[in-house]
Amino acid sequence: MPTQTIYEELGVPHVVNATGTKTRIGGSRIRPEAVEAMARASGSFVRLSDLQARASELIADVTGAEAGYVASGASSALALGAAACIAGDDLGTMTRLPDTDGVADEIVVPRTHRTGYDHALRAVGARIVDVGTNDKHLGTGSRNVEPWEIGDAIGEDTAAVAYIEKSYTEPPLEVVCEIAHDHGVPVIVDAAAELPPTSNFEAFVDAGADLVAFSGGKAIRGPQTTGILAGRDDLIESVAAQHLDMHAAEQVWEPARELVDPDRLGGVPRQGIGRPMKVGKEELVGLIRALELFVEEDHDALVEEWLGRSRRIATDLEAVAGFDTSLTADDKTAVAPEVVVSVDADTAGISATDVVGGLRREEPRVFVGADALPAGKFTVNPMCLTDEEAEYAVERIVAQVEQ
Repeated sequence: MPTQTIYEELGVPHVVNATGTKTRIGGSRIRPEAVEAMARASGSFVRLSDLQARASELIADVTGAEAGYVASGASSALALGAAACIAGDDLGTMTRLPDTDGVADEIVVPRTHRTGYDHALRAVGARIVDVGTNDKHLGTGSRNVEPWEIGDAIGEDTAAVAYIEKSYTEPPLEVVCEIAHDHGVPVIVDAAAELPPTSNFEAFVDAGADLVAFSGGKAIRGPQTTGILAGRDDLIESVAAQHLDMHAAEQVWEPARELVDPDRLGGVPRQGIGRPMKVGKEELVGLIRALELFVEEDHDALVEEWLGRSRRIATDLEAVAGFDTSLTADDKTAVAPEVVVSVDADTAGISATDVVGGLRREEPRVFVGADALPAGKFTVNPMCLTDEEAEYAVERIVAQVEQ
């Protein structure tokens, strides 16, 4: 394992990533072919609307949606999607966002779908209307959200319904889409981390979603600063109109018509709410190349590779006094089979929190999953580890106990 990376050369410790595709430590390893494509893209110029139009074709082919767009991350895709649902093709509304005075700006969200990521929706002026309860999770009821509650919350000020896709979220997406469409309202799905399998590209569109956001920098292994938005062509056109550089003379403004129809818009939009979220030509090309390769990849073989690595890690850590390990291979909340390590602090002589904190203070830093620390557990994710790095991570975890 290299001890000297570009980060050490800059005076910054690098990270051994045993926690998965987390943005705060750089996402995933970008594909070498994507890096090469980005380098080539940096040497010449292109009209970005032409490049986005080509990306739209590819995204549509992969997802079965009418059109697609490349944003600066999945959160950006959600923000742009919300802006499209609010503004449509109205140039005046586009110009005023995030001021939504006088237009429908409510986005209905089941309460158990609320996350910190819905800030992306609120950033463009949307008002969140949450429905339902936490009864199922609290043990005081059988369901958190009844389908009728979603329909009851939709009114004249509703711009969209938002939905977080996980295997355990409810009501089913098909049901939510049917309710929303009966009221003439689109559905935005956050599926940022729901790849693989590649079948999920089409699953949410097939279920009726009008816009679906995926991360480009996780399993796809494109640039970390990219996301994919797939959906209805009219909404994608609104996204493009609010995102592309619109510093253009109307007399010669000719964006790619596959993406934006200037005649239908009736004028050149101002720089929109999405302008601070711009995507460079290099990132666009890198995402396109990474997406092509992701679709061709043998994901069953990849899962087997992850599973084998996790089993070896689990076996090694099980030998540590006070550690008990299990795998999440059958747990659909995780893309890869993670190792869950339960720490008996009395036997191990150290708590799970101390293990995780100690690893992060080392050089190189070692990051393991910390979401279950209140339960005395940490996780090891195989997705972003090489075999050599996995061995190093195990060595350093054991060292925390032995020191």
